[in-house]
Amino acid sequence: MALLIWRYCSKHKKVIGQLCLFLGFSTLLVFSNSYVSAALSHSLESRYSVNEIPLSFAYDENENYQCYVMVLGSGHTENNEISAVQQLSSTALARLMEGLRQLDIADRPCTLVVSGWSGGITPTPHAMIMKRAAIELGVPAESITIFPTALDTIEEAQAMKQLVGKTPFILVTSATHMPRSIKIFSQENLFPVAAPTNFISSTGYWWRFSAENLFISQRSIHEYVGMEWLKIKRFLIETFE
Repeated sequence: MALLIWRYCSKHKKVIGQLCLFLGFSTLLVFSNSYVSAALSHSLESRYSVNEIPLSFAYDENENYQCYVMVLGSGHTENNEISAVQQLSSTALARLMEGLRQLDIADRPCTLVVSGWSGGITPTPHAMIMKRAAIELGVPAESITIFPTALDTIEEAQAMKQLVGKTPFILVTSATHMPRSIKIFSQENLFPVAAPTNFISSTGYWWRFSAENLFISQRSIHEYVGMEWLKIKRFLIETFE
């Protein structure tokens, strides 16, 4: 659009087009830099450490031991000719593998909870593909609970509240997404224990520019904007209730 304005509009508007084109190019250049992308992602990923502590204090209101490991949904490409594990996106696979690791370090048997809808694109909900992948990796089917209609993290938290109440549980998601997820689950009066995975922050030479860095910056900015939107929604709810 800026190039068209610069090329075909009046002299006064050409200046606007030139400025927008310069700002657009500069934005891409800055956020594709390794230092910038690392700074943006590290400030999110450093808030929670990798969890190595078994969930040994998860008792419900009747003092019955309850152990849940919840893995938040991500994405998949449905293809019946390949295994469910291979259908998962890299992010979904990283989350699922960490969920299975949390099951392994637990001091007692735990239920794996997976979530995610179809996105309106594939016929099978993401939660079902995650369940099939977990079964392929050795988790018993009876030890898996799915939330196949949860559209986003808020609905995942609401579904989890119906399942666990105030019982603590392990929450697995990407390290950049963890701060916003913990905030959402805490607002629902839940007690998640963070188990971040899929760390994407990495240092590099200052002169390195790449599409990968641009992707990392985009993921981080998405989370910052999401957290600000949560604050706005909370303010509006408290103001007009």
